[in-house]
Amino acid sequence: PPSLPEIADAGPPAADARARYSVGGMTSLSWRLMVLVLLGCAPAEAQDDETRVALAVFDQVLDTRVRDGFVYYRALKADRRGLDRYVASLATADVPRRRDDEIAFWLNAYNGLVLQTVVNHYPGRTMAQIPAAFTRRHQVAGRALSLEQIEQTILAGYRDPRVFFALGRGAAGSGRLRSEIYTAEALDRQLREQMEECAARDRCIRVNAPLGRIQASQIFQWRRKEFADAYGAAAGARPALEKAVLAYAGTRPIQAEREFLERDRFRVEFVPFDWSLNDLATRRR
Repeated sequence: PPSLPEIADAGPPAADARARYSVGGMTSLSWRLMVLVLLGCAPAEAQDDETRVALAVFDQVLDTRVRDGFVYYRALKADRRGLDRYVASLATADVPRRRDDEIAFWLNAYNGLVLQTVVNHYPGRTMAQIPAAFTRRHQVAGRALSLEQIEQTILAGYRDPRVFFALGRGAAGSGRLRSEIYTAEALDRQLREQMEECAARDRCIRVNAPLGRIQASQIFQWRRKEFADAYGAAAGARPALEKAVLAYAGTRPIQAEREFLERDRFRVEFVPFDWSLNDLATRRR
């Protein structure tokens, strides 16, 4: 999709392996909230108490309703209070002031809004079938923003294309939706894991040696500029966007595939995005 114009008041951006905790006598949510606050996942100077609690509740929603990137939408719709509480808190939330805190804030906000959008229309519709799913405006941090604006103007401004595989678009073709929130302290690891997960999954990158092709997700094309800017300086004569695909494909664990890539005699092609709902109830094995 084409990029939207820059949001006038956005301003320039600054500069599921986490262990689960349990302590006798404390509820799981209480302990997780304590950990989030102590680790500074929601800085006190940037977010009020309700925002911090709502973020912890959203973390628990992801922990209990998301498995391997797929969502128990039926269960989430049956008890959506935690999700709705988090999304409601976004309207008056303050955006943190440190770069990694900001990125984590916007990734969590985007993913929460997508989940609520799907649940509002579940069952029966994918995000591609919901009218104005990506262009309808939501109240976030005192502003009216669409999902497209969050992705194409705010997150794109951080110049880290890994974020585009951290967005759960409510679709099987997206990067894997994590069973946890994004946090500043873990952000680099989390984004690195999203990149590695993409490289290992055929829906994202497929090495088809018999046909001499590398088949890549359309997400690379959608965010062509950001991927090309980040990886275009790599050695080789291929176009900048193909270099980005190869940077991801090069982390695949199969030795024969890496040797195929090193021979550099293949064509890179981009496959249509899979908009089927990332629903555990209908997941294709």
